[in-house]
Amino acid sequence: MTIAARLNRLPVTRRHKKIIAIIALGNFFEIYELFLAGVLAATLMTKFALTGFDLSLVLASAFVGAFVGAVLIGRIADRLGRRRAYMITLGLYSVFTLLAAFSTDLWMLVLCRFIAGVGLGGELPVTDSFLGDILPSKRRGYFVAWAFTLSYTAVPVVGFIGMIVVDASPLGIDGWRWMFALGALGALITFILRRHLPESPRWLESVGRTDEAEAVTRELEDAARTEGWAAPAEDEAISPVSTGPVNASAMLRKPLLRRTITMAIVWILAVIGYHGFSSVATLVLTGKGISVTNSLLYVSLAFVGYPVGSLLSMLVMDRFERKWLLGGSLVAMAALGLAYGNAVTPVWIVLWGFTFTVIANLMSNVTHVYQLEQYPTAIRTTATGRLYSLGRLSTAAAPLYLIPMLEHSGAGAVFTLVAAALAVAAVVTVGFGVATTGRTLEEISPGDAPTAVIPQRARTAP
Repeated sequence: MTIAARLNRLPVTRRHKKIIAIIALGNFFEIYELFLAGVLAATLMTKFALTGFDLSLVLASAFVGAFVGAVLIGRIADRLGRRRAYMITLGLYSVFTLLAAFSTDLWMLVLCRFIAGVGLGGELPVTDSFLGDILPSKRRGYFVAWAFTLSYTAVPVVGFIGMIVVDASPLGIDGWRWMFALGALGALITFILRRHLPESPRWLESVGRTDEAEAVTRELEDAARTEGWAAPAEDEAISPVSTGPVNASAMLRKPLLRRTITMAIVWILAVIGYHGFSSVATLVLTGKGISVTNSLLYVSLAFVGYPVGSLLSMLVMDRFERKWLLGGSLVAMAALGLAYGNAVTPVWIVLWGFTFTVIANLMSNVTHVYQLEQYPTAIRTTATGRLYSLGRLSTAAAPLYLIPMLEHSGAGAVFTLVAAALAVAAVVTVGFGVATTGRTLEEISPGDAPTAVIPQRARTAP
């Protein structure tokens, strides 16, 4: 029996959950950083006397870095392993986020956020691949969503911390500097915890390190046995996945080309709504004459919807076909964004903002699971990293046109553009996406697919 077949038959154990929690903690600080500049936008404009273009550079810098990191670290993860890539991502992020706290001018802040972003760019592609590698197929969607539910508590956390400290100066140090320092400290703690993660057994098998793959798989099986699991008396013997290097250019050839084009369009367009909202949400409200403090309060309340959306995804992820969940959530985001952009009273601002973020994170979690299912093990992180890089580049560009549009044409124009982008992404997903729910990675991904399936009974003594 292959490594993949043995992993798929396992229940989700306490060992699995510990691994998921450590991964989720790292993602917490990645998400914390990506939403941090949006929360601090109004404050940074005042502290550094920024123009709208200057602020766009601050907002875009981490995402441009993430574009670079998604390409480079995704490739590292497929060549050198998921675990090693994880250490690089958090190492870069923790060091340069701490340096950002000591920024003395605009350009130092932009540079530090760019290099920290290189680390951030590799975090989510590696997470998607690693969780997809170790989780059994029937529970994959639920527990990937569980990991991101833990991670996305960072969004309301950064909002409420910002509301409390943004105008304060604990120990005589500006509150915004403390927010960068807290992110760096948390990432450093997670870096230490991640030293104890195992390597992906699917990846080890795909590069021919079968003894190590066997050892990690046996460890997971032993953990399951201590919780009462027993191997089935009859299993399927599946031919091994291909080992050795696989050219990542396969994602641009049949049969993967259609998947690549579909996911590229989704990433380029969906993030305009997802990260575009977090980047301009506070500025939309201050532009309507609402004070910075009240704007941060309303946005923080709306941000509570992010972990709620992740919880919702846990309930529906494995019950409905993922491409339809993704398409439907994109359409709902388009409508809710328009409602938020036109809201004028606090109740409706918070209500529409909260509902938008709930659906946005449902969309995000479905996208993470759906994407990891598209490619074979040998190129999974490289492929997802390149797709992430397109999303990060699109996100980096968004402030450069959304903020000027907001200043000159108002929130209505911004959210009309966002709605159009989301609608196109929805049509492409539903029209060209493949069905994945309930299927193993080996069934879905060309290159991991078995060449033969032969029933094999467990032997017993005569």
